[in-house]
Amino acid sequence: MTVADLRRSWEEPPATVVFVGGGPRTVGLLERFAANAPELLGDRPVEIHVVDPYPAGGGRIWRREQSRLLWMNSMTSDVTIFTDESVECEGPVVPGPDLATWVAGEGAVILERAGLELPGPMDFPPRVVQAEYLAWAWQRVVGEVPATVTTHPERAIELTADHRVILASGKELRADVVILALGYLERFPTASEAAWAAQAYDAGLTYIPPGYTADVDLDDLHPGDNVIVRGFGQAFIDLMVLLTEGRGGWYDECDGLLSYRPSGHEPILYVGSRRGVPYHAKLGYTVAGTKPVPTRYLTKAALTELGDGVLDFDRQLRPLIDKELTFAHYQQLFTAHPERTRWPWQQFAEVLDRSLPSAPEFVAAVEVAVPDPEDRFVRAAVDRPLTGQFFADRQRFERFLSRLIEADLVRRADPEYSADLAVFNALLSIYSVLSAAIVEGRLTDEDRVRRVEAEWHGFFSFVASGPPPRRLEELLALHRAGIVRFAGPELEVAIDSDRFVARSPGVAGEIRARAFVEARLPRPDVLATTDPLLRGLLADGVLAADELFAADGTSLGGGQLKADAQCRAIRADGTVHPSLFLLGPSVSGSAGSSGFSRPHFNGPGFRQNDAVARHLLTLLAPTVRKEERHAS
Repeated sequence: MTVADLRRSWEEPPATVVFVGGGPRTVGLLERFAANAPELLGDRPVEIHVVDPYPAGGGRIWRREQSRLLWMNSMTSDVTIFTDESVECEGPVVPGPDLATWVAGEGAVILERAGLELPGPMDFPPRVVQAEYLAWAWQRVVGEVPATVTTHPERAIELTADHRVILASGKELRADVVILALGYLERFPTASEAAWAAQAYDAGLTYIPPGYTADVDLDDLHPGDNVIVRGFGQAFIDLMVLLTEGRGGWYDECDGLLSYRPSGHEPILYVGSRRGVPYHAKLGYTVAGTKPVPTRYLTKAALTELGDGVLDFDRQLRPLIDKELTFAHYQQLFTAHPERTRWPWQQFAEVLDRSLPSAPEFVAAVEVAVPDPEDRFVRAAVDRPLTGQFFADRQRFERFLSRLIEADLVRRADPEYSADLAVFNALLSIYSVLSAAIVEGRLTDEDRVRRVEAEWHGFFSFVASGPPPRRLEELLALHRAGIVRFAGPELEVAIDSDRFVARSPGVAGEIRARAFVEARLPRPDVLATTDPLLRGLLADGVLAADELFAADGTSLGGGQLKADAQCRAIRADGTVHPSLFLLGPSVSGSAGSSGFSRPHFNGPGFRQNDAVARHLLTLLAPTVRKEERHAS
């Protein structure tokens, strides 16, 4: 060792990086760290600590220890944790197997050893299969990172001013850089939820507030009892599974009809929601060449033309969104299924280009050029299929809804309706533009919360994030068995003496029950988080979060943590913390936080992870290496 080497080893102690949170986002960021390290890190030693009470790789949501009955709502072929040739990033692409490739290769032995069946590429696998994939990916990434990696299976409760991470056990980790990748946060009940809980307790009733179904205690939902359920999305599907198959029931299939055989331990679920219908089934097919494409009307240039200030969602954005979805639907219909149209595509597209979907000229064009109403697209009708309907008796409503679900299953499995796939892809592209507008501050708090996070995200989930088709087949089987009943749209629930009472303006009658479940995820609100680390950092001004208000001054609750374009934390005084980074669904502008990236789709999470990893490596590189890079 030369004198220069000795001097450098004395001047440059090991760099220490602490990740708080060990889930998929941390895996992805470390993968990009490893890929970019040969170019940027130099020879400085690095120590990495990952703090999470749940196993690294899957974290809490994707842990192995959950019911094997719970499925992903993505097909095996639609999930990857690794970059591929589609990813546009500055660092090198280091390919790795997507979930389907892994299952067919290295993962086969792992899954068989765990007693799990091997899902096919078009299957919707159990979540524990994804847990095994992420655990394997974690081990691979740890083997590639040029650092020592230590996991700490406990919680971080404090970050001190001198950058020490304090763990629940009292252990302290000194850190040069801290990355908070906490995933979905637990939060205190809202005032409404607390009031519901207190009233239910006083009346001797069971109330289950919004939560992650896999973590909810369902023991107080007794066999044979009526249970009112508000929410018809993924949280309900999980609840349905755990209270039926999870309690010993099973399914038989004869001549293509699925039948449910009760165990006798199931409650009776009366399910309703704002729409009153379940989320659309996931599409059961793919069409070559169809994928998200750049938006045509809702573009960055179009938003710039609207001015530099804050945009009005209803007046300026909603018409462009409707136009974007309408274009995607009809372009696919006219080009892939021209036998069902009467005009050339270009003639039809020109009408849409110069009008809006609601304009009389365009409505007239649709009536002439698209003869079958089943081939037409009206976003409002898709969003609220029961609007304007009233059913004088519940049995008639339940028959109607059963037929609606059956028709949805047929349509979502048939590539003859590939216009639905085009709308799905357009939704992804629109989401990207809206996310950028939010990051740039182009929406008011009220529009962001009420229009984007609630209304728009609700529509997106309804159309694009529904359950596997098999789950809706099971829903119908449970309905035929009398285990699941349909409560109706715009479901309202109250307490009347010693019962919950549910009513729908769309269906005559009322439902009385001793239990009420809010089957939905809690709204993200970092100001209401129970996490002691975040609460302390917010109280000290080290972190800042949106506190959202409507135009009339009404509080909309808290929003997300604030971060700059490089994912560095923004303090309460508006300054940027140079060595504290924020990633995940509770962070403003954190790309790719709503789900896993699809292979060959240039996922935004990959691009963001790469940029953050390169910035981290620049911070950690030896001083001599930094000076050399600056000189060049």
